[in-house]
This record gives sequence, C-alpha cells and structure tokens, in this order.
Amino acid sequence: LPMESNPRAVFEHLFGATDSTEREARLRRLRGDRSLLDSVAEELAGLRRSLGRGDRSKLAGYLDSVRDIERRIQIAETQSDRELPAVAQPAGIPAKFEDYAALMFDLMAVAFQADLTRVSTFLIGREKNVRTYPEIGIADPHHPTSHHQNVPAKLERLSKINTFHVELLGRFLEKLRSTSDGDGSLLDHSMMVYGAGMSNSNAHVPANLPILLAGGGAGEIRGGRHVRLPADTPLANLHLTLIDKMGIAAERFGDSTSGLNVLSEV
Repeated sequence: LPMESNPRAVFEHLFGATDSTEREARLRRLRGDRSLLDSVAEELAGLRRSLGRGDRSKLAGYLDSVRDIERRIQIAETQSDRELPAVAQPAGIPAKFEDYAALMFDLMAVAFQADLTRVSTFLIGREKNVRTYPEIGIADPHHPTSHHQNVPAKLERLSKINTFHVELLGRFLEKLRSTSDGDGSLLDHSMMVYGAGMSNSNAHVPANLPILLAGGGAGEIRGGRHVRLPADTPLANLHLTLIDKMGIAAERFGDSTSGLNVLSEV
C-alpha cells in the first residue's frame, strides 16, 4: 500500500469525507457512498457489453478498485453501530512532531477499534532524518546526532530522542490497553513491533537489534521478559513468526531461516 503522511488523508481513507467519527456522521457518509456505488455498478454493467477485449481488461482493473471500495463500505457498515472515540477530521499536518505522532497513533487506534484495518505501520523517523526536537530541548538534527563518535554530549542527546520516541509509543500502547475488545483489550489481541534497523548508528551496525514486541497476540505471545537470541538470527525470523500467529501460512519471509518458538514458550 502507498505510504500516507497526511493525517487528514488517512482519516478520509478510513472514514470518508465526514467531519468526525461520531455515529451519525459515519452513517450519513455510508448512505451517500452506497448510493453512488450502486449507480456506478449499473453503468459499468452496461458499458462492459459494448467494449473490446483491451478495454475490458482496463475496465477489469477499475472494477477491482470499485470492489475494494465496496468491501471497505461493507466493513464500515458492520461497524456503524459501534461507538468510537470522538476524533475530529484533522486539518492537516501539525507543526509539532509530538502532536503529529499522537494524531497518527490515535487514527491507528480508532481504526483497530472499528476493525477497519488489522495491520498498520508508522515510520517515526526515516533514514537520514534531519528532524529537530525543540519540545525536548534538542536543536541538533537527528541524523548527525546519531553519528555521535562516542561524544558524551551527543550520546545524551541521542538518548533523549530515543526516550521521547518510546514515550510516544507508550501512550499509544496505553490507549490500546485501556480499550476493551472482546474478553480483553485491544493490546491483549495485538502484536506491536517497535525497533530500528541499526543497533549502533555511529558505525551503521545492523546486528544485535533491540526490538520491542508488545501485546498478547490473543494469547499467542508471552511478554514481560527480555529474550536474547543467537547473534546470527535474522530479524525476518520474528516477522515470519508473527505472520504465522496471524494464521497466515508462509514458509519464508525475506531472509528468514525459521520461526521463533521462544515467543510463546512458558
């Protein structure tokens, strides 16, 4: 799926061009979407009969898009009676990164709660990130700070940035933990992976990665512990394991070599 960095676009993709997540606003949007989709389907049925083979192929691609929209509407309709947290349509991208991250995490949480999606990725900082963090007193860009050369002052600033990022994640996890879902919480029924592609940014070391796995995975994950794996274990082994626990049969993922049975061992 294409990446989307604008909270307003994410909101509209999830809930349509409505003002908020309130039930009546969602129902009004659903009624309009359903009426439009029905009229498009009728026109396409007549158009298809008059097209040649090449144009029919193009139309098939368009129909796939229509079916995807219909699927999303059907999912939304099944959730239309569910009361959701009040999240107003964002105006755009907030100036402060802390506000931006909180908004994106809120959108992820409400999408999980409404069962509009079950998979989401949020990139807190891209490679060669030059963002500054005035809200925590960091005026130097992130990427140059990560090349700390073991200078104590730079290491302290990098530690503050990492701590800030984890605090943002913690607020999101707390929101999931406090949201009921079936016989537990959203966090109980989720698997959240947090980490980076380097353990030592100063030397670009892509090994011995500190990875956080949060959530209970609907009883499939035993948490509250630190697990040290053999030095040559690919990170993709974790991804393969989580894919398996989601009920998806896959022999490999990326450069994986096996699953990680240790995640569910008691």
